[in-house]
Amino acid sequence: MEADAKVLSVTELSSLVKLLLEESFGTVTVEGELSNFKAASSGHWYFNLKDRESMIQAVMFRGKSSRVDFQPADGLLVRATGTVTVYQARGQYQLLVESLERAGQGDILALLEERKRRLAAEGLFDPARKRPLPRFPTRVAVVTSPTGAAIRDILTVLGRRNAGLDVVVLPAAVQGEAAPRELRRQIEAANRWKLGDVIILGRGGGSLEDLLAFSDEDLVRAVAASAIPVISAVGHEIDWALTDFAADLRAAAPSAAAELVSESREAMRAEVAQLAMELETGIRARLDRAASVLARFEPAAVEGRFMRLFHPLLRRFDEARDFVVAELEGRLVEARHKLDMASGLLSASSPAAILARGYSVVRLSPGGKVVRAASELGPGTSIDLQFASGSAKARVEESKA
Repeated sequence: MEADAKVLSVTELSSLVKLLLEESFGTVTVEGELSNFKAASSGHWYFNLKDRESMIQAVMFRGKSSRVDFQPADGLLVRATGTVTVYQARGQYQLLVESLERAGQGDILALLEERKRRLAAEGLFDPARKRPLPRFPTRVAVVTSPTGAAIRDILTVLGRRNAGLDVVVLPAAVQGEAAPRELRRQIEAANRWKLGDVIILGRGGGSLEDLLAFSDEDLVRAVAASAIPVISAVGHEIDWALTDFAADLRAAAPSAAAELVSESREAMRAEVAQLAMELETGIRARLDRAASVLARFEPAAVEGRFMRLFHPLLRRFDEARDFVVAELEGRLVEARHKLDMASGLLSASSPAAILARGYSVVRLSPGGKVVRAASELGPGTSIDLQFASGSAKARVEESKA
């Protein structure tokens, strides 16, 4: 080693490499497959970008990751834009990501979002127009590729859950230029010939480009116009297509759609048993209530209720009767007393009683006019005198008025 050669520490070397990389590269965009993706509780994202031959570590801090409009997952092809830096603690270079998008999908997503807004404005996605699925369909029309994994999954689920269900497979391409037209024609054919009680429209998973046929505008309109309820089962849970919004129901996968249209025989048996038990319980409860009601009409019970109902009224009647009788008796006694008093007064004030006390009645004779004043009599006037016992005649010799 030369005497004047400077010996660098690990930190110094890492700093020089960091400075060299950051000055040599500006903002770069790297396309690669996500792997080892980890979302920390802090909101930061840590992941690798790889292709067939190489891999680079990357980090995206919370302020940037919150703006990403999709959920990153291992295996996704993405484009990461950022700067190259060095993580000095480990001496590893990495990409400090500023923005992240699915590779090759920016324009397609913009197109689909615009189409989605336009069709939604027409009411094609309105929840009010969606219809419930028939619970016990007898025939299911499946519009999909006859050789894909989707039809195998659907048939497997239907065979396990309800082997007696008829399945009509309407083959169509699910990818490529001809796919939208074939899918639409099969939807229309299912409606024209009434080939099912419900339609499953779907395919297995794939990239956004692979699923693009299921966002075709004419196909979406055909799904919305279908007289037969439609289940859209395109891709997997994280995938989506515009038929998902126009269909009467969206399934997370083709197998999930098959489960929706087929009642499990075990589930049906359990439900029937539950309903039978509830029915028996309900009938027993009603019979018990009926017996209780009938018991209320037994003679003793009826008499008892009658007495409880009318006893207060009868008691009030008896009390009122007693009160009226007492009032009448009191008033009768009072009336008798008043009658006795009136009779006494009448007897005391009768002419006979007055005469009995020494008075007499003087009348002119003849004529019988009662004399009330001495001025009515003159000397020689003949008068009749009425006494309590007997009468007499007299002649007036002198009168003084």
